[in-house]
Amino acid sequence: MRAAGLPLCEYITEDEPTRSSQGGMSRTQVFTLISVASVNFGSMICYSILAPFFPHEALQKGASQTVVGLIFGCYALSNFIGSLIMGRYIVQIGAKLMLVSGLFVSGGCTIMFGFLDRAPSGSVFISLCFIVRSVDAMGFAAAFTSSTALASKVFPHNVATILGSLQIFTGLGLILGPPLGGWLYQAAGYELPFLVLGCILLLMVPFNMIVMPSYADPSEDSFIKLLRLPKVLLLCFFIFTFSSGLGFLDTTLSLFAMDKFHLSPSHVGLIFLAFSLPYCLSSPLLGFFADKYPDVRGWFLVSGGLLMALGFCFLGPAPFFHLPSQLWLTIFMLSVNGFGTGIGITPILPEVITSAYEQGFVNGLGTLGMVSGLFGACWSMGMLYGPMMGGLLTQHLTFEWAAFIQGGLSGLAVSCIISLRDLFSPSSYLRTHVGEHSMYLVC
Repeated sequence: MRAAGLPLCEYITEDEPTRSSQGGMSRTQVFTLISVASVNFGSMICYSILAPFFPHEALQKGASQTVVGLIFGCYALSNFIGSLIMGRYIVQIGAKLMLVSGLFVSGGCTIMFGFLDRAPSGSVFISLCFIVRSVDAMGFAAAFTSSTALASKVFPHNVATILGSLQIFTGLGLILGPPLGGWLYQAAGYELPFLVLGCILLLMVPFNMIVMPSYADPSEDSFIKLLRLPKVLLLCFFIFTFSSGLGFLDTTLSLFAMDKFHLSPSHVGLIFLAFSLPYCLSSPLLGFFADKYPDVRGWFLVSGGLLMALGFCFLGPAPFFHLPSQLWLTIFMLSVNGFGTGIGITPILPEVITSAYEQGFVNGLGTLGMVSGLFGACWSMGMLYGPMMGGLLTQHLTFEWAAFIQGGLSGLAVSCIISLRDLFSPSSYLRTHVGEHSMYLVC
């Protein structure tokens, strides 16, 4: 808090030494951006390379479509557990150590996953897929939780803008992963995509050891206290709906496109661009507006949820529309889903951080680690639900009906979030926080 009688231009918090005296970004901020961007890009490209070819490969190794969904889902379950653990103990472990260790584990597991095609078909192959993906998810949870907390710490007044800008690199990972994975798979088989991208991830370990800053801010608060806030619970459900939509597409879209439109794995990878491009290109601008005009955050959430519901209903499209499945319509609806995800997910993290500070949580790395861990855990729960339910519903119904049910989940989230009135009229804390920072920059 600002000391009484101290001019606002002279007010410097413990976070302000990270700002350059010339008004631009300091070296710490620049290095943090580079580091977090590399984590987002590397982790997401290694995650997304599976989508175009792994479901087909796993079916040939004796796995059913439901089991394929479970393999994708186990990654999310381990990520959920890992995010809660890492978020709770980020101060004790150390954010920097957690980051580089997570990258090392994730890169090593990506390489190991590339050799699973040599395992015997059936239960052995399936068991190894579960084990390697679960350990990989723990590494990703450590890297994501620590990098997000560090970015929020270094840029405390521009969380949505910075994280929205970093979604460019998350989106690039999602964009390049499927087509690159499909191309490498067609060019040299199953092993090459994992070997190439796993090695790239390992190269990021020494880089981040050098450039990432170290922080330690203890916190005595808990996840339970955070989850007791109704606003936080609803925002967690919203995170769940967005990530479950992405998980649904990972395990069902490639098989649907191959069967319905007779596409090759490399062309299926290109289809995923329709989702990733709108998502990563819109996020920086949406993050800027979410920080500059906090009163639009609630409308962003509602708009994003409605776009997701619309996109999934027409992705098939739903059978009761009596419209034939067409490639152009599928691509267009994927674009709608991508933009809806970008507009809906951008304001959530700063809203959760604001809610925590309103309730007296300590302003430091401990709180930011818990918020980041909670965000990652809710995202992982959606990534667990999406693949499993997507695979199950597609196997027993059709892709068209499964996509419609997934869209209904987004519609339910919208109906819940519109009841949260304070999202549409920012709290006095938020107005004061943003207002003071704006004056500080002017000074």
